[in-house]
Amino acid sequence: MADAVSPDTRYDRLARTLLFYSCALEPGELVLIEAIDVPHAFTTALVRAADQAGVLPAVTLKSQAVTRALLRAASVAQLQAIAEGEAAVMRRADAYIGLRGGDNVSELSDVPPEKMDLYETHHWTPVHLEIRVPATKWVVARWPSASMAQLAQRSTEAFEEYYFRVCTLDYARMSRAMVPLRERMLAADRVRLLAPGTDLSFSIRGVGAVLCDGRRNIPDGEVYTAPVRDSVEGTITYNVPTLYRGVTHDGVRLTFERGRVVDASSSAPEALARVLDADEGARYVGEFAIGFNPEITEPMKDILFDEKIAGSIHFTPGQAYKEADNGNRSQIHWDLVLMMDPAHGGGEIWFDDTLIRKDGRFVVADLEGLNPENLR
Repeated sequence: MADAVSPDTRYDRLARTLLFYSCALEPGELVLIEAIDVPHAFTTALVRAADQAGVLPAVTLKSQAVTRALLRAASVAQLQAIAEGEAAVMRRADAYIGLRGGDNVSELSDVPPEKMDLYETHHWTPVHLEIRVPATKWVVARWPSASMAQLAQRSTEAFEEYYFRVCTLDYARMSRAMVPLRERMLAADRVRLLAPGTDLSFSIRGVGAVLCDGRRNIPDGEVYTAPVRDSVEGTITYNVPTLYRGVTHDGVRLTFERGRVVDASSSAPEALARVLDADEGARYVGEFAIGFNPEITEPMKDILFDEKIAGSIHFTPGQAYKEADNGNRSQIHWDLVLMMDPAHGGGEIWFDDTLIRKDGRFVVADLEGLNPENLR
């Protein structure tokens, strides 16, 4: 990683992307920067760039190791007290930049599930889902680490170069190419997904559709909607390993009837059952999205990257976003990814009677701008 005392021009470039493209901050606005195990040099670059533009920076520094200790000792009273303080700052903020680093992506893996449930109910939901998501301009990003490089099966140096290339992509160009896909989603009724182990159909009529073009997540590159809550029928078999609540799942397979998961399997069945039984909404789906970031082509068990893989979709049990709301409510929001490129068995996406993507490539003229060679 770059030395903490050595200026890195990549830091300044990413800081400007987060502040002025992603959050579109204006002079006088307050940005809350939450930096978790991130080099102070980069947090300083954010503060410096904000100050130079007349933006008011506020910083919260956190550690995943400390968070682990707090969660293992969690009680309702403790979490509510912490959430009250963080909620007060979040209500004051015009924007939020969340950055998470650390050398161990599984740092929270031994936090008891009941403690994670308490955290999601009494901290995450009231601070982030009820305030940050609907009321601020926000963006979240991972910070590159040796642990992430290992998951991506790259050297630390090669992964860092990859990270900054992905995160400082020309997102404005991508945004323009995404508009026709959003228009097709808004006009569509029935969606059908076909792939090995997958034959799934549902309606998206009247739900809405949202461009994800670097203004919420970095990296980015998806358009999302949500299925009509009770319309999902069939089976989907995900082929991207997923890390959720500290547990890795391979081969997650979900079968739906009238929108509800009625059968489920994975390499970690007990952990899967705990997630799906967290509340009633956890067995319904709150998001359907199509990913197309041209620089992200292989999974690395980090959902901010994996859900944007070119040629992928994700179909998400749990909470719906209010911007494309099917009414589903849950403490869970679990982005599970299916790659549909030839190397992973291919697949098809149909909107009503039109095949829009086959084997990971868009096949209708107005969407060809989202194919990788047109986004680089």
